[in-house]
Amino acid sequence: MLIAREKEQKILSEAYQAEESQFIAVYGRRRVGKTYLIRESMGGRFAFQHTGYYGGKLADELFAFCASLREYGLPDFKRPKNWLEAFELLKELIRRSASHRKVIFLDELSWMDTHGSDFVMALEGFWNGWASARKDILLIICSSVTSWMLSKIIHNKGGMYHRLSHQMHLLTFSLRECETYLQSRNIVMNRHQILECYMIMGGIPFYWSQLENGYSLSQNIDRIFFAKDAPLAHEFNHLYPELFKKPAPYISIVSALGRKKAGMTREELLEATHMPDSGNFTLRLQELESCGFIRKYLRYGMKERYAVYQLIDNFTLFYYSFLEHKPSDEHYCSNQINTPQINAWCGSAFERVCLEHISQMKQALGISGVLSEAYSWSCKEDTASGVYGSQIDLMIVRRDQVINLCEMKYAGKKYAMTAKVDEEIRRKIVDFQTVTGARYAIHPTLVTPYGLADGSYAGSVQNVITTDDLFS
Repeated sequence: MLIAREKEQKILSEAYQAEESQFIAVYGRRRVGKTYLIRESMGGRFAFQHTGYYGGKLADELFAFCASLREYGLPDFKRPKNWLEAFELLKELIRRSASHRKVIFLDELSWMDTHGSDFVMALEGFWNGWASARKDILLIICSSVTSWMLSKIIHNKGGMYHRLSHQMHLLTFSLRECETYLQSRNIVMNRHQILECYMIMGGIPFYWSQLENGYSLSQNIDRIFFAKDAPLAHEFNHLYPELFKKPAPYISIVSALGRKKAGMTREELLEATHMPDSGNFTLRLQELESCGFIRKYLRYGMKERYAVYQLIDNFTLFYYSFLEHKPSDEHYCSNQINTPQINAWCGSAFERVCLEHISQMKQALGISGVLSEAYSWSCKEDTASGVYGSQIDLMIVRRDQVINLCEMKYAGKKYAMTAKVDEEIRRKIVDFQTVTGARYAIHPTLVTPYGLADGSYAGSVQNVITTDDLFS
């Protein structure tokens, strides 16, 4: 059963019903559910389906392609020497198909594009010179290697330029969609537990599919990540190599960002990774951002060259915190509840989840229809100017001359505002107004799972956003 993906299902359904041939590219990070979406939406109505082999050479890929041709009914044929000949055989198979709509699904396309194989040229010829001229073809291509899909297909300046009917970037699930998924599997969790699970797994459907009923959340996490032969114990070792053909530079970038919670500028990343300042470095940042591993955000009042890159992928950050040097304790999560290390990680992990649900936060504030932008902001101490030195992780700057200064505080109960936190917020406001000269009304906004407890300092908060709001 498909959860969410309504927009994508509608596109695929309309493409199937269309009166002319359609060409659709689907991409997104590993484990996000691309193949499942396509297979479920098409209901097995494939005239041909094939998946590339990871790490295969040209001969391996052609051999596998021929095996798929035979599986779908093409009789004995001479084995092709290259992809041009292979696509000629695919044409012959399609000509023999009795289906009124010939659905062709090529999965993990980038793996078929081995070095020097001219695969993309053959695909261009197949679509431009044959399939697009017919009325009955629905060609769907899919890849987890986002960099390949963007450069070779979507941003192609050659024969594939503007040939796609649709392109789908499949994103991760939101909190609400994860809740719906659990309900579909009769797995019982309250929203706070779902939030904590999201802090570890993010919105990756495959990770959530590993959860089993009858276990507590901590028991599930131990079983999935820390137990002997845990199903996701080695996930990190496969994640980046299967997304990027040369993963080392990408891992170097996320590793550097994993050590600095607030993020780094491009110049700081170049220094930390010792990589050359080039277009390739910029491209790697763009690819990591398009895969949802990092986010690029602007500092209020600063030019784009001072933009900050921040590691936002929940699983990667969980890996660097707990799995990179995996403990021998198979019940690590269960035994570490409420320890200082876990509590510190929860605070930063909760902030990441909030940053992934800014649209839901805007809805909770009643400003979905108001033009607004999300920024961070920071300044260094300057005693001569009376500036204390502040870091604001999220501020929502609105066209109606209001800024929501968001403080994200993780707690297992209603959050009690203290004199220290109240003073920190006031100092941030003073610093911001002093340094920027901004005359916006500034609304301190607290984002915390269970809301704000009554107390002497509760009145300084203008707005409160809770876990339930993040599920909207």
